[in-house]
Amino acid sequence: MTKTVNHWIGGKTAEGASGTYGPVTDPATGEVTTQVAFATTEEVDAAVAAAKDAFTTWRHSSLAQRTTILFKFRALLDEHRDEIAALITAEHGKVHSDALGEVARGLEIVDLACGITVQLKGELSTQVATGVDVSSIRQPLGVVAGITPFNFPAMVPMWMFPIAVACGNTFVLKPSEKDPSVSLKIAELLAEAGLPDGVFNVVHGDKVAVDRLLEHPDVQAVSFVGSTPIARYIHTTASAHGKRVQALGGAKNHMLVLPDADLDAAADAAVSAAYGSAGERCMAISAVVAVGSIGDELVDKIRERAEKIKIGPGTDPTSEMGPLITAAHRDKVASYVSGAAAEGAEVVLDGTGYTVEGYEDGHWIGISLLDKVPTTAKAYQDEIFGPVLTVLRVDTYDDGIALINASPFGNGTAIFTRDGGAARRFQLEVEAGMVGVNVPIPVPVGYHSFGGWKDSLFGDHHIYGNDGTHFYTRGKVVTTRWPDPADAPAGVDLGFPRNH
Repeated sequence: MTKTVNHWIGGKTAEGASGTYGPVTDPATGEVTTQVAFATTEEVDAAVAAAKDAFTTWRHSSLAQRTTILFKFRALLDEHRDEIAALITAEHGKVHSDALGEVARGLEIVDLACGITVQLKGELSTQVATGVDVSSIRQPLGVVAGITPFNFPAMVPMWMFPIAVACGNTFVLKPSEKDPSVSLKIAELLAEAGLPDGVFNVVHGDKVAVDRLLEHPDVQAVSFVGSTPIARYIHTTASAHGKRVQALGGAKNHMLVLPDADLDAAADAAVSAAYGSAGERCMAISAVVAVGSIGDELVDKIRERAEKIKIGPGTDPTSEMGPLITAAHRDKVASYVSGAAAEGAEVVLDGTGYTVEGYEDGHWIGISLLDKVPTTAKAYQDEIFGPVLTVLRVDTYDDGIALINASPFGNGTAIFTRDGGAARRFQLEVEAGMVGVNVPIPVPVGYHSFGGWKDSLFGDHHIYGNDGTHFYTRGKVVTTRWPDPADAPAGVDLGFPRNH
């Protein structure tokens, strides 16, 4: 019997009422294992109403109460990390070690939320004028929503809701319909930790659910992570309805390799950054830019390493890379490789047509490596979101920086070099929000904020870190004057000498 994933509204499971369900597939077998209920507008409204009702009391809860619950949630999350990782593998397909790593990175943001007391401290200036003080405080917004992608079903929601809830907001999550089970497990653990009913809600679905959240008058802010076209739509639509928006879009992350770089280290980095999580991550390195004469040697080293990657089901502890999320996505990724030669690229490794024995119906694709790729090729211009690495050749550092900065994306980038001066120039000159120096995937730790530039981010705030706290709160400035107690009205004696 197929498992059904329902909504979580007001602290309990809410069975889908629409009669519409989406299939959830095990990517390693191609088998539909689960169905997920798609929410109606009315069901989204019910989740928002539950969150709005909970906000009336949650906003006044003490910081000690909030952080106590979050500490309990963190302990439960740590205790159940293997179970959560298994759910990720079953519905997303990534190998177990990758799934565990995802939970660990999510835990970082829970850690940050547990210490939110420091982030929410206000400011005070005394005696700005005679007897006048000015203070600045931050207060929660109300009901906030998160719309999250399939590639990190545990981590990306945890980039959002722990900080939002710690700041005193209530939350409605619309996770990807492709791998929804993790969100329900998180909801159960939050309830077990003592989070009041309605503070955290989950609604599943498609564009109907998304659009209702974007237009709902009681939703104050929307956080989104996904592709650039959808991020642009989310930002435009939610902003038009008066909401605060942070919408993180797609990427084409470049790795610039200078002639003095340690080529073995650069090749190791390129392989792990391009093919880890089957390339289904917005921080994947998908374009290596080789400067000068090192291109041939670097490509040889990458190919040598890539050919050794073991591809198989995520449940096999020897697997290093799993399948892609759907057959349709697998076919789209393969099309970039199939068309590369006609666009002027040299196909060094072709992973199309790859299968795994015993799992022939899975969504498999092998490792692909394209060399001497022109900037006009679709394999370079588009975010492929799969295990395809393109290599571009340039003559100089200046050519490389110009190529990178010409990209419409500006999410992450990296430079590999032994020269500190070159690295310093790069980090100042490159047009991207996150930069790695001899670090291929420069995802910031939880107490720094994550976000790109250009078409990789729509909105003013990056996610988590200080930006996360600012996004989920709004500032208020209070100017106060109190009369001196020595000037108390006649007949009121506070024990102070009279001024007159």
